[in-house]
Amino acid sequence: MYAPLYLNSSSGKPPLRIGLLLDTKMLPACFAETLGQIARSNFARLELVVFNGDAQPQSLDSPPPRSFIRRTLAILAERKRRRKLLFALYQRWDAKHISEAQDPLREVDCGEYLKGIESLTVTPVAKRFVHRFPEDAVRRLREKNLDVLIRFGFNILRGDILQAARYGVWSYHHGDNNEYRGGPAYFWELYEDNPLSGAVLQVLTEELDAGKVLHKGIFATCRGVSWARNRVQPYWGSTTFLIQKLRQLHECGWERVDAEALPPEPYRGKTKIYTAPTNGQMLRWFAPQLIRTFVRRTLRLVRGRRLPHWRLALNWGSQSCIAGDGKTDLTRFQWIESPPGHFYADPFLIEHSGKPWVFFEDFDYRAQKGVIACAEVTGKGISKVIPALEKPYHLSYPCVFWDEAGLYLVPESNSNKTVELYRCTRFPDAWETVATLMQIPAVDTTVWVEDGLYWFFVTLKEARGAALQLCLFYSRTLTGEWTSHPQNPIATDVRFSRGAGAIFKEQGKLFRPSQDCSGNYGRRCTLNEIVVLNEREYRERPRTAVVAEGIPGILGTHTYSRLGQLEVIDGYTLASVRRLLR
Repeated sequence: MYAPLYLNSSSGKPPLRIGLLLDTKMLPACFAETLGQIARSNFARLELVVFNGDAQPQSLDSPPPRSFIRRTLAILAERKRRRKLLFALYQRWDAKHISEAQDPLREVDCGEYLKGIESLTVTPVAKRFVHRFPEDAVRRLREKNLDVLIRFGFNILRGDILQAARYGVWSYHHGDNNEYRGGPAYFWELYEDNPLSGAVLQVLTEELDAGKVLHKGIFATCRGVSWARNRVQPYWGSTTFLIQKLRQLHECGWERVDAEALPPEPYRGKTKIYTAPTNGQMLRWFAPQLIRTFVRRTLRLVRGRRLPHWRLALNWGSQSCIAGDGKTDLTRFQWIESPPGHFYADPFLIEHSGKPWVFFEDFDYRAQKGVIACAEVTGKGISKVIPALEKPYHLSYPCVFWDEAGLYLVPESNSNKTVELYRCTRFPDAWETVATLMQIPAVDTTVWVEDGLYWFFVTLKEARGAALQLCLFYSRTLTGEWTSHPQNPIATDVRFSRGAGAIFKEQGKLFRPSQDCSGNYGRRCTLNEIVVLNEREYRERPRTAVVAEGIPGILGTHTYSRLGQLEVIDGYTLASVRRLLR
């Protein structure tokens, strides 16, 4: 879903010359998608495919695969494999937890993309898991004058092959390279109860999993016992990393790509190199997980199913939200109970006729749909709630803002796969459609207007993953054509990528609230200071965490808005379905 943003370069330079390192024409589906992006781009051209001579496809005369029983007996016959029998059985059981369409590792025939491309078969010099290329193969590769070699095959590469292309060998590492080296990718995050799962695109060096990191994504770990489910989001969510950086290389040159590479950090992993878990490790992890699952399901049967129940809270005071200790004191807030059958969330403050108003999502549990509602803020809370905007589809996150021509609203309409703009014709309950700004699944669009430019912060949603890539667009007019910021995506991190309320100024500085969805959705907000915002560069830094601590029953918050000395947040507790629907 993200790829169309990155397929075209505005530079008139010749296309990049790309080489592929493959085992066979069969690739994991996530890599096949990345390969398709390169084929559709206007700035990269496949010039050479290098096949691994030790990994050619089996012939038609190859024996059929052995049965499950025969494979199990073969594992039992070997001591090293026998030590990891439980993991093999677990993989077979776990494969049922995702569909074939979701599985990023299902094999796809990529022969269509490789038609007419010159190919070369190289038998590497192998030593255990390390592959080195023979001198004549490296010489032939250098003769092709390649800009980038992309590794989708072979084992650990060492030697002269790493310098055979102008800008090196680019490769994915699935896992946060500062915490997980080795594999299996995304299993140990579950095992160690790590709320974050990473993915990086790197330029390979002689040191394993410690190359130059061109781009990193941080995803929420899918808690539980399913390794297959935890793979889905980071594998699919990282498919555009390669095309993003190739486009930047073509438009801006290597100096820009190199300057934005992440600085190296010390390795923090609990093990030097992770390997498949032993039988003992599987027992120590899997048995307690099953017990916890049984307890949770038993509690659900006893007390019934519970859902997040959101409500709003207000605070009037002069104390700055940018606290010295890095946290905002939420004990100052006055909570407003949502009515039976509804929850209130996503508050935005706006001033109208000298009075503060709050716009928010009013969600109906029975209808399973949200509408935009509003109310005047008074000294005692809020006045009567007024429906402001309703559509046949779900609406939330009402980003409301003033412009020269009046009051405008951009609600989240992801269920309609659109980003829509409305103008107020009668305050507060009459709004007319002005334009569809974007036709793409997106959440939490936040608008900021300054110095004649309209800035649109939009979090794009990957169909098989989640909303993770925060992109920035700008335009000279509110309904004009959007220009994609050259640093897009400006965030690929579950802790910062989703908007959490209106951008605001405080103490002469500009702040962007963001949701921290690590661990669970709606965990907390972060107030990020925008350090640089222009048509070429964007930089921000986290300043303050808005954490629901010390408030009985409140488990998290995901929206913050400020208007002068007035603040509003939302927060949730868990409530039984029976209570919510009565």
